[in-house]
Amino acid sequence: MKNQEIARAFSEMADLLELKGENPFRIRAYRKAAQNIESLSRDIERLSDDELTAIPGIGRDLAGKIREYLSGGSMEALERLRQEVPPGLTEIMSVPGVGPKTARLLFERLNVKDVDELEALAREGRLQGLPGIRKKTEENILRGIEMLKRGRERQPLGKVLPVAEDIMEKLGRVSGIGELCLAGSLRRWKETIKDIDILATSSDPGAVMNAFVRLPGVEEVLLKGPTKSSIVTGEGIQVDLRVVEEGSFGAALQYFTGSKAHNIRIREMAMKRGLKINEYGVFREADGKKVGGEKEEDVYRLVGLPFIPPELREDTGEIEAAVEGRLPRLVSPGDIKGDLHVHSRWSDGSHTIEELVSAAMEMGYQYIAVTDHSKGLGIAGGLTPEAVLDQKREIDALNRKLRGFRIFSGVEVDIRSDGTLDLPDEVLKELDFVIASIHSGFRQSAGQLTKRLVSAMKNPYVRVIAHPTGRIIGERDAYEIDVKEFMRVAKETATVLEINAYPMRLDLPDRHAREAKRLGIPLVISTDAHLSAQLHYMRYGVATARRGWIEPEDVINTRNLKEFGRLMITRRT
Repeated sequence: MKNQEIARAFSEMADLLELKGENPFRIRAYRKAAQNIESLSRDIERLSDDELTAIPGIGRDLAGKIREYLSGGSMEALERLRQEVPPGLTEIMSVPGVGPKTARLLFERLNVKDVDELEALAREGRLQGLPGIRKKTEENILRGIEMLKRGRERQPLGKVLPVAEDIMEKLGRVSGIGELCLAGSLRRWKETIKDIDILATSSDPGAVMNAFVRLPGVEEVLLKGPTKSSIVTGEGIQVDLRVVEEGSFGAALQYFTGSKAHNIRIREMAMKRGLKINEYGVFREADGKKVGGEKEEDVYRLVGLPFIPPELREDTGEIEAAVEGRLPRLVSPGDIKGDLHVHSRWSDGSHTIEELVSAAMEMGYQYIAVTDHSKGLGIAGGLTPEAVLDQKREIDALNRKLRGFRIFSGVEVDIRSDGTLDLPDEVLKELDFVIASIHSGFRQSAGQLTKRLVSAMKNPYVRVIAHPTGRIIGERDAYEIDVKEFMRVAKETATVLEINAYPMRLDLPDRHAREAKRLGIPLVISTDAHLSAQLHYMRYGVATARRGWIEPEDVINTRNLKEFGRLMITRRT
């Protein structure tokens, strides 16, 4: 939880500095520090001073601020900034599409102090006429407010799961704890989460409840009972913990995992067999005798079904597939042999290529593709054609030293507004793995955006379209494209579509991934890592793929090095 708190503090400092118009390099340093801390796989409280300053972007100054927060729960520099900036401005800046310049303008000209005031003025059309604000701008602000409100109800998976896992780790150390498992939409790996559900068994439920409501980071206790308690974390997330009997754990886990629609179908099947299913177990209707419920598999077995993985439990055909023996053999993290979308220090990544290779090898990978940004993305330090070829020479030299592991030279080339790529074919043809993506012009028409993607897919050197819908969960909706036409051309050109595992993207979304599978379009699951710790984001991408019914053979980076190398030799015509 401290990782998340400190990351939020640094993000807020960046926002406040931006509102004040401070040095952009200083602002960027705080944003990068926040991102890197949020990505840490270790508890920041347990790091030594040397380990803290080894985190990319964390020097002595920021390390000191982290220690200050860990010891006292605040940062003097942040508190001072809060006093200097009207409090409502940061809230206004949290509206997607409203940057610091617009927030300052709204405050200075109209004295807008919070989101409610902003919404009222936008609905009345009173923002139009301010410098840079037209009717379309007003409409975008209203859409941003709507998105912000949705975000208050449901938070992105990538923000909730670390909180849940921290709670699970602490509960696991409580004396008398037995089984312990996440349930609800979090166990189904939905992309947004309303609250956290945890199930447990224990020889001493009272001790578990006492420990739960006293966890660090608990903001409010909503309920404390002998077997059920609810708290709210500092992140504003409600967490419900239930302790159930061992003999009922499986039935309770199935029941509280959901989805509601899936469970209704299972209970209908049970009724036809003279059974009743609830969170306490599986019972015969005739005499009330309990016939199962200790294991989750009992519930499915007793209604005549094989076990259905949690990610599929949405009543979107999984019951029928189970009845007919057609359940997919879902891809798993262990199937992944390499990461094919990774950024290094050559553009906006935090590590050298050698450091990325070392981290990938620790994960058991056999290869990576280094795909730094091309020159069009100036804010990310995109590479010129000459720099791309210089990097390729470095990669070639490193490959000569490696055994059983390979670096594929690549680039994430920008698709311009007119559909052309911002690197020439003479450069692209020299690389092993070219990814194309859109980073600007998101508000173009569906026709224009689709044409851009189609144009890129028709380039013979483009292997992959990265984060194809452009969405950032809770911040930016997917841009409008003709998905049917996009998929048709991907199939026609044998272009690979990415499931971007970055937790705020998860793009392709599960429903589009499932459609790609139906059409026979190859997929890749990649992390878009800018920091070596972010290689572990792969699990989010795999979970999204599983929700899309994706199997190992549908994904190109489940192939071992030899097989993948052969795939790379095959050039499209």
